[in-house]
Amino acid sequence: MEPNYRRCLSCRKVAHKETFWRIVRVYPSRQVQLDEGMGRSAYLCPQTSCLAAAQKKNRLGRSLRASVPDNLYKTLEQRLAAVANTRST
Repeated sequence: MEPNYRRCLSCRKVAHKETFWRIVRVYPSRQVQLDEGMGRSAYLCPQTSCLAAAQKKNRLGRSLRASVPDNLYKTLEQRLAAVANTRST
């Protein structure tokens, strides 16, 4: 894979890392958060199908080797809704 390219953990699509959401398990606190921090990372497409599959099959939790809080999924759903609203206007 080329530098700065990542793979979606749900659909396996490869693209530039800026096109994905980054979910991080921060070192050493093991806290899971969005976009910032150093530690183990997973990337997810900003699509409903990828988010639903990641949540249903616990792909984020397995990839990060940590439990992912429900409020993180809700935040990602809100981001999806915001993107959908900006596209429709």
